[in-house]
Amino acid sequence: MTPKITRCLMPNRTSLLRWLCVGAMLAFTSAAQAAWEPTKSITFVVTGGAGGGADQMARLIQGIVSKYRLSKQPIIVVIQNGGGGGQGFLDIKNSTGDAHKIAIVLSNLYSVPLSTNLDFNWRDTTPVALMALDEFVLWVNAQSPYKTAQEYIAAVKASPGNFKMGGAGSKREDEIVTAVIEHATGTKFTFIPYKGGGEISTQLVGGHIDSDVNNPIEHIAHWRAGEVRPLCVFDTQRMPFKEKVTKTESWNDIPTCKESGIDAEYLMLRGILMPKGVTADQREYYVNLLRQVREKPEWKEFVAKGAYKDSFLVGDEFTKFLEQDEHRHKEIMRKADFLAQGSAAK
Repeated sequence: MTPKITRCLMPNRTSLLRWLCVGAMLAFTSAAQAAWEPTKSITFVVTGGAGGGADQMARLIQGIVSKYRLSKQPIIVVIQNGGGGGQGFLDIKNSTGDAHKIAIVLSNLYSVPLSTNLDFNWRDTTPVALMALDEFVLWVNAQSPYKTAQEYIAAVKASPGNFKMGGAGSKREDEIVTAVIEHATGTKFTFIPYKGGGEISTQLVGGHIDSDVNNPIEHIAHWRAGEVRPLCVFDTQRMPFKEKVTKTESWNDIPTCKESGIDAEYLMLRGILMPKGVTADQREYYVNLLRQVREKPEWKEFVAKGAYKDSFLVGDEFTKFLEQDEHRHKEIMRKADFLAQGSAAK
């Protein structure tokens, strides 16, 4: 609230005294209108599974903020991934005006409501920032005879339904990527849903599935150990990271799927949202906080290690991205018949 400014009454109205009075009043007004800051701990809702990419990114942000004292209040990470993330979405939706709560989301922001008719849409929130985009890679077991994506897709096409693709959840990002592959190549996989990337990795290394589309960070240890083989990345260009992960290969050595004859592309959102009804100052506080996080060496190391596409969008640009990304997901899910019965997107 802007304080009421009263007149300065001075016996001798010299210029100096008048300026001192005006200066004092302006300083008082400026302090009263200072930018918003949290007054209690910040709850950081994770809509992905424990130990997954969203959880790892949230805890990295938490650690950087704490290490460099970027906030006077602590950040507390809370996993709310029930219903594929729906639990966290509804928490944010039902926390209108709570500027002490933020959430990290992935593309389940669209896939869960569209496939389940959950009473939630990203427009029920305040978009804060796109922090990065996560790559998807087509992986096979290192003992597999397939050295290229072309060889593998040819084998799948020759034996439709007999190759098992593992992924996290049903009608979620991994199965959406699988549907994109099928649509682009005319193949048919048997999709096997698991709880998360860690379990999927175990299944591929153990030879219980033929392939998966895990994110880079979920398979880096197995790739380095010579247990899995990357065939292609679902992006328009190769990943820029040229430091060797194995003795002979870097992320940059993995061809794009398009280079490999598969006209398929998919990137996953890693974004931060707030509840509806917060003020512009409150949103701007988190935008500035996240800008500072991204400047730190720990963030740059995390991006390189996980082979993330380091994108940063705020304001109208982020809102436009969400609109376009939501439309893209609707189209993919409609073609794959993943939309819930009665969905408004049908």
